[in-house]
Amino acid sequence: MIVDLAQALRAGMRRLASGVCVIAVNDAKLGRVAMTASSVTSVSDNPPSLLVCVNVNNNMAASMQGSLCFSVNVLSASQDAISVLCAGGAQGEKRFEEGDWRTDENTGLPYLNDAEAVFICEKEQVIRHGTHDIFIGNITRVLTNSDPVNPLIYLNGGYHRL
Repeated sequence: MIVDLAQALRAGMRRLASGVCVIAVNDAKLGRVAMTASSVTSVSDNPPSLLVCVNVNNNMAASMQGSLCFSVNVLSASQDAISVLCAGGAQGEKRFEEGDWRTDENTGLPYLNDAEAVFICEKEQVIRHGTHDIFIGNITRVLTNSDPVNPLIYLNGGYHRL
């Protein structure tokens, strides 16, 4: 029996629940750019850092390559429309029509004011692995929502709530 490991990986990962995030940068040519991502994880608490994986064929990979910093916005259960908008066909400023977007005073980065949490990161390292670039960022600022924790969860190809 021949197993297609790529297909098996996708099937297995559908069973791994993850938080939903929107990554945002300022692109020198395109302006504000945002993308929905579920492949975000902490790397270390010394230095405080996290990583984001972006498909090299996605426009966001080029925008992040050219940016010194990025924001990671952890979505709340009520923000699935933002996730859909930033994952779909809308491009450029249209991806910022949903949600309470603000501008970080230190970096100029866009971030969601009402996200569960926001991590402002300075890009530290980029590693190419297969079809994806892995962006490692050192965290320079964290904002957290004062409401009870209520994240948007992605599992088995759909959104769920706790």
